[in-house]
Amino acid sequence: MWDNYIQVLLSKCVAMDTRILFISYKREIREFVQELALQAKNRGIHEIFFDEEDIYYTHDLLKKSSKEDILNSAYFNQSVWDNYAQNGASFLIFETEYPGLMDDVDDCLIALASKLRRESRPLYRKMVERCQLSWCIAAYPGKVWASSLFSSADAYERLEKALSKVCMLDCDNPILAWDKQLKLVGDVIKKLNGLDLKKMHYSNSLGTSLDIYLPKDYQFSSAKDNGVIVNMPSYEVFASPHYLKTEGIVYSSKPLNYNGKIVDEFWLKFVCGKVVDYDAKKGREILKSIIEGDDYSCYLGECALVAYDSPISNLNITFGTTLIDENASCHLALGAGFAECVNEGLDMDDDSLLKMGINQSKLHVDFMIGTKDLSIVGTTYDGREISIFENGNFSCEIIGEEKKC
Repeated sequence: MWDNYIQVLLSKCVAMDTRILFISYKREIREFVQELALQAKNRGIHEIFFDEEDIYYTHDLLKKSSKEDILNSAYFNQSVWDNYAQNGASFLIFETEYPGLMDDVDDCLIALASKLRRESRPLYRKMVERCQLSWCIAAYPGKVWASSLFSSADAYERLEKALSKVCMLDCDNPILAWDKQLKLVGDVIKKLNGLDLKKMHYSNSLGTSLDIYLPKDYQFSSAKDNGVIVNMPSYEVFASPHYLKTEGIVYSSKPLNYNGKIVDEFWLKFVCGKVVDYDAKKGREILKSIIEGDDYSCYLGECALVAYDSPISNLNITFGTTLIDENASCHLALGAGFAECVNEGLDMDDDSLLKMGINQSKLHVDFMIGTKDLSIVGTTYDGREISIFENGNFSCEIIGEEKKC
């Protein structure tokens, strides 16, 4: 099964012409990474950099450190990412969760460490935003993660099986399966980009009633860049809203895991694009730190569409990692938008993108809003109303009656 995963990652998630591979991962999955590296070298990749983190050491360091200690520590400096980005490396970033590990660490220290990491690799971030390098974030099972999801002796095996399912590793030909999935997503994108939408209205029984306006020259896209899948797994299509033109209220439908902390059962109210009020039953201070992260993190940067009746959602598992949970549910993101989501945006500078309505925050935090009764109705510039989502899934108007039924 995991040999299939390596084949999918090297074939669909790494640039075919890459000669340098940068792998970021937790120490727990070292054995898998070593096997992946061996097969990567057999494919002609001549240099591999191993960016290994001992998450327990990170926890202990954060727990005993002051703000000044963290600011003066080289541990959170990730400038090596910029060095490899500049040299044309492909990046594979593995996510393995450790629920509850950071519960006894000050939220402010976690936020500071995350900020330092992010700001120490500006070139990498900019090249990702401009679709100028090969990168992919991929899920991999861990024992702590498994035991948090399943209270049984075979918890790890159950998580392995679930991840195999959502990554389509259990198919006869996983690479072909992903090719077919990307073709389906491409058809939906072509349809949405041809509608000339002005806005989309979201509503459901949680209380969501939200109007999201799109830039005039919007472009829906997918988690694929120059043929490389950038999220594994990925079932979404997404656009960047006009950051100044969101109105209404939206309720979360799944917990948000942010830097090892959980935000749950929260809502956001928008006026002129900005979050003007919010609350959460759990993790309100974490939510506050996201909203107040920088001048633009209180505005939206992404609206993503994912069918409720999808391979991940049908497992009825909340994985506790945004990478997977966002692909089981329609979601939004506070913070940075995508240059690729406006016509000719990849050729624009930051100021021009901002004028087009594309958020230029340094943060990007996804949160899930999709439900089985979610409705999305689009309004075009000539005043037509078009059903985009009905009962949590794409409408027949978007994917066609034959494909839906």
